[in-house]
Amino acid sequence: QVQLVESGGGLVQAGGSLRLSCKASGRTFANYVLGWFRQAPGKERELVGRISQSSSTVYYPDSVKGRFTISRDNAKNTGYLQMDNLNDEDTAVYYCAAARFQSLSRGQYDFWGQGTQVTVSS
Repeated sequence: QVQLVESGGGLVQAGGSLRLSCKASGRTFANYVLGWFRQAPGKERELVGRISQSSSTVYYPDSVKGRFTISRDNAKNTGYLQMDNLNDEDTAVYYCAAARFQSLSRGQYDFWGQGTQVTVSS
């Protein structure tokens, strides 16, 4: 129903910035909460940002607060993750995900992108 495709990953130097995009191809993208996750080798998947349907509320964990900015443009069916002051602990595969209210209330996301690799060199 909703397909998500991430882009913008790559190799970046420590202290640098990177902007990830999440393009949604299904209709009613504006009805879904958008989340960004990351998973590094040997580590559990971690939520790094969540934004409500109308961008009225956002959430960041302490690990990225002040460095990452999540946003969305519903008219373009696209979500974004701006990452600044990157360090080697940010190296991971980054995924975007969309959740309907019924699913999110259970702690689940309905649709996931394929992921994009972010590698921070130091």
